[in-house]
Parts: sequence; C-alpha cells; structure tokens
Amino acid sequence: MTRRILVLAHTGRRNAMIAAQEACTGLHDLGLQPVMRSEELADLRVEYGASAAPAEELGDGVDFGDVELVMVLGGDGTILRAAELVREAEIPLLGVNLGHVGFLAESERADLAETVRWVADRNYTVEERTTIDVLVWQGDTLLGRSWALNEAAIEKASRERMIEVVMEVDGRPVSSFGCDGVVLATPTGSTAYAFSAGGPIVWPEVEALLMVPISAHALFAKPLVVAPTSVLAVELLTRTDAAGVLWCDGRRHLDLPPGARVEVRRSDNPVRLARTRRTPFSERLVRKFELPTQGWRGPVQHQDGHTP
Repeated sequence: MTRRILVLAHTGRRNAMIAAQEACTGLHDLGLQPVMRSEELADLRVEYGASAAPAEELGDGVDFGDVELVMVLGGDGTILRAAELVREAEIPLLGVNLGHVGFLAESERADLAETVRWVADRNYTVEERTTIDVLVWQGDTLLGRSWALNEAAIEKASRERMIEVVMEVDGRPVSSFGCDGVVLATPTGSTAYAFSAGGPIVWPEVEALLMVPISAHALFAKPLVVAPTSVLAVELLTRTDAAGVLWCDGRRHLDLPPGARVEVRRSDNPVRLARTRRTPFSERLVRKFELPTQGWRGPVQHQDGHTP
C-alpha cells in the first residue's frame, strides 16, 4: 500500500519552496508518495520545471483519508493553518521550523533530511493536544462558533477604548474590570499569546485551561488556571458601548457587540502532533526561548543510585 505524506509549505517564501522540494524529493527517494495542495504544487512546478519533485495533487484522486502524516514546513502560523485543514481528518502533524521560535515544530530546518528518514521509518510517536470549542452568544442568539489549538482571544475593537468585561468560571462570576482583552488558552497556547500577556507556562501534559487578562485596570486580575472540565466565559458589559473582537488562533475572527458572551470549553476533537524525539518540555523551553541556565549542577546522585 502506498504511503502518502502531505507536504504543506508557504511556497510564497523562497526558503519554504526549497524545503518543500527537498522534502518531496527525499520522501519519493525513500519509497513514499509526497502529496501537495494544488496551489503549492503549482508554485513548485513553476519554480523547478521538469525537475520538480514528483508529488501528487491533493484532491486529484487523493483525499485526506489517503494521507498518513502531514509534514509542515514553516513557523507556528503555518502549523496552525495545517491544523485547521486536517483536524477533522485526525491526521498527525509534524512541523519543521522555518520561522523564528517555532514552538509547535518538532524539527529545525537543518534536520530536514533526518526528519524525512524518521517519517519513512515510522520513527515517530503521536501525542494529542487539547483544543477548545468556542461559542459566541448575544442573549439566546448564537452569533457564531469556532475552535482553537492555542487560544481564543477577546480584544478591544478600538485602540482608544477599553472593553469592560466580567470573567466567569463554571457559571459563577470571578471578577469584572476594564481591559484590553482576555486570553482563554490551552496548555499548548500557554507559550503563545497567553505567555505574552503575562500568563504561566503550562506543560503540555497538564490538563487545564487558562484565563489571562490583558492590561487590566483592576487590583485582582491575575491569570487563572482551571480544571479542563471547566466552562469559561467572558461577557462584554453593556455599561459602555465599547465593542470587541474575538480571534481564534489569530486566524479566525468574529466581531463582538456590547453584551456579547464568549464561552469556551475543552473540545472532544484534539490536534495530533507527531514527535520524533522524546525531548523533555523543559529542554524545549530553554532551547526555544534561549533561557540562561549557567551554574546548573543537576540532581545529586546518591550511593544507592537514586536521585532525591
């Protein structure tokens, strides 16, 4: 049976175009069938002509059900776009970082050939990352629904005006204040927007949801870490007429009129990430953020061979 690997890349960028050509060529040489979306494959063929890697076109007799894995060549934004495409198909994503931090990526650009080999050898594991379902209400009218892997961010619509909100956990109000917004995040998203807003970093294995106010005018406006079974909500108060906007993973947005209510809960449909290394999250954190660790000695080894 032919093993098909979907290669997703931002082919509008030169470095991504080169990486896509290398990945597809490597996969083909190892007996796998690379697949690309039509517009990206067209870009590759224009760039390389007759020497373009022999990839199949997604949708031309090939659908997501035929794909074993998605290799995503790019930064976190490209990986979020890929998650949007394949989440319903339950296909794992393996990211190769061509961006800056690339926290969702598993490999770096220099490791591309090795990563292709790992895919060919099935030398990877798959972990499930929590996602959230997002509902927006105005009274008893559903204004819209969406989902997110990183976060749902409620932000002010106008630069010059704060929004007035009240935060709620499990049907009970927690605090109200004026602010620039509130981030409702997953553990995966704790290193993204929520982190920039002053939230805690949460290990991916921890089952939890986060609420992080942005520039709140209040004495109590601390980040909250709540149970994964909790239902979170943020209401835009009507005592001002300031409107807001909801952004899900920075990709999908919905306008929020005064009085709108955003509800978030853990989704039953996770995103699957392929892992080729068993790197501890702490090590990934230090490497990605270039954190200083000088002076570290490590655990003490006792005579019985155990560490405390």
